[in-house]
Amino acid sequence: MAEIEIDGAPADVARVAALGLLNYGHFTTLRVEAGRVRGLALHLERLVRDCRTLFAAELDPARVRDRIRAVLPDDGTAIVRATVYDPELGLERPSGPAVPCVLITTRAAPAAVPGPLRVRTAAYVRELPEVKHVGLFGLIRHRRSAQLDGYDDALLVDPAGRVTEGATWNIGFFDGRRLVWPEGPSLPGVTAALLAGAYGGPQVREPVDAAGVGRFEAAFAVNAGVGVRPVAAIDGVRFDPAHPVLAELRAAYAGVPADRV
Repeated sequence: MAEIEIDGAPADVARVAALGLLNYGHFTTLRVEAGRVRGLALHLERLVRDCRTLFAAELDPARVRDRIRAVLPDDGTAIVRATVYDPELGLERPSGPAVPCVLITTRAAPAAVPGPLRVRTAAYVRELPEVKHVGLFGLIRHRRSAQLDGYDDALLVDPAGRVTEGATWNIGFFDGRRLVWPEGPSLPGVTAALLAGAYGGPQVREPVDAAGVGRFEAAFAVNAGVGVRPVAAIDGVRFDPAHPVLAELRAAYAGVPADRV
């Protein structure tokens, strides 16, 4: 069952409405399996770093960890989102001293592994892309447009025509010898960092021209919710969703130790 709380108390309507009306804050999303999370320290570091960027305030990671632990189910798998915002900040004077609160929501994790993605490129760069902020309008608009045209999601491309990131995921490629991570304005994803550290083969970060993705043998999306997911097509370019490297990547990610919350 989905739950929602703010600073350890049941969420009240006014404080939740403040987030929706001002839409200023940041978050991280974790997949919790039997009380454990891969990359827990990285998720907490992200929240602390982004809190300084958006609010010039210090966030106690132990406080966040306690709140996550308090809402976890006794067993099984859940998706937990920790959102940091200040319900007292107003639209007219958001420059006031910030006292961020922590909103925790939970939802059931997908019961089955989702299939390969078919994506369409979209010319868009997120505002402040290094922060996982709550300003999702542009991402959802491009995802919705892609889905209405028969695709699964949108792949973002910067003004120079370079691939940067997916709507809510990072992307990587395999050129037959190396993993290639696109260089450009994008969110430094926790799952991408864990996978890069766990994979034993050669890898590089370099610009990836959207018009030249046909040079790759495989493509894959990564985020905390699903781990490693094959990309079957980008626009009209197809990739092998059963390429052997994808099994290697899934195994590498599955081998990343998970931390007890």
